Amino acid sequence: MEQRLLKTITHLHLFTTRCAGCGVCVDACPKEAIHLGMVGASIRGLTEDPPIYIDPAKCSYCGVCVILCPYYALRLEIDDKPRLPILEHGGFPTYDAIAEIDLEKCVRCTICYEVCPNNAIINDIPVFEGKGEGGVPRQNALNAKTTFVVEKDKCSICGICSSLCPAITQKRVPFSAENIGFQGEILWNEELCDACQICVEACPYNAITVERKINAKTKLPGKVSINKAKCMFCNWCEQSCPTKAIHIDMAFVGAIRVNTWTCPGGCSTCIDICPCRALFLPIPVPVSEMNNDSIRPNIAINYKLCNVCGACVNACPSEDAINMRRTGIHVIGEETDLYKKILAKLCVPRTSKVVESKFGTSETKVLPPLKKKK
Repeated sequence: MEQRLLKTITHLHLFTTRCAGCGVCVDACPKEAIHLGMVGASIRGLTEDPPIYIDPAKCSYCGVCVILCPYYALRLEIDDKPRLPILEHGGFPTYDAIAEIDLEKCVRCTICYEVCPNNAIINDIPVFEGKGEGGVPRQNALNAKTTFVVEKDKCSICGICSSLCPAITQKRVPFSAENIGFQGEILWNEELCDACQICVEACPYNAITVERKINAKTKLPGKVSINKAKCMFCNWCEQSCPTKAIHIDMAFVGAIRVNTWTCPGGCSTCIDICPCRALFLPIPVPVSEMNNDSIRPNIAINYKLCNVCGACVNACPSEDAINMRRTGIHVIGEETDLYKKILAKLCVPRTSKVVESKFGTSETKVLPPLKKKK
């Protein structure tokens, strides 16, 4: 969308491929200019309509939706430059979410790079030979010192070692009627040697010795880091890290609950649209192991991976199948009156029930407040 003033031109961009239909922007908009579209159909590619609609007649281009969008699907530009005046003047806080990697604990296994659902992990670990075209030599993977010794009184310059290894070159004095001796030398390139010791095993004269000493606490070269401009703070990297080198603190506080009795099962809409891949189809309990008290869940959720965005609630077609209750948001900066009003709206408990109050838009059902225990 575009807003033209006397001295400035403002654009609000919606990147539909990033939008998850979580509806945070809907609750955050001070002008109520944003409405949910058909979230499930849009994310699944069944319609060309976007997951949300923005009314240009109502939008004030304040940028609050841009600040609070957890998936970086909105961007505000003033005169073709990304700017948020409301932040520049301290009028609104930002998420106080944490995503850190302890490089001392990190062993450079790149599991986090493989599991990240939003490609937010930057992998600067080199590809080694045999695993990719133009790979780095394996011998450079560790900080080590290799020694190669040839006992000249045993070596016949036969050339067996050089025929087996690219790190060894044989230089023999050409045979002639005058010189039929075994003269020459064996040259060794340390950068090409990976200390495999095939030359040691193959030498018929036991003339070669190869030793490698690895420095203590050595690690693979390179590092992994987190692109915070793409990180969803979903916790996949922290949960999958074998050395516990990653720490994630989510912005939203709360939980999503799946009601097994009302979930129809089989549609899997919530699984398809969940940007954090926190929802899954559980392995069913065999009938032979079930009893009268057994419940076979249709959908399950890994609470450690859920960032409580609410996209699943907005997409679910079944009433009361998915409940969401946010209890707070971690932010940094001054909590202004505007923020407090938006926080109250974001913390309203909701449940799945798509209601079309206006054609092409949808709303969720509001849950009653929890009863306090006496």
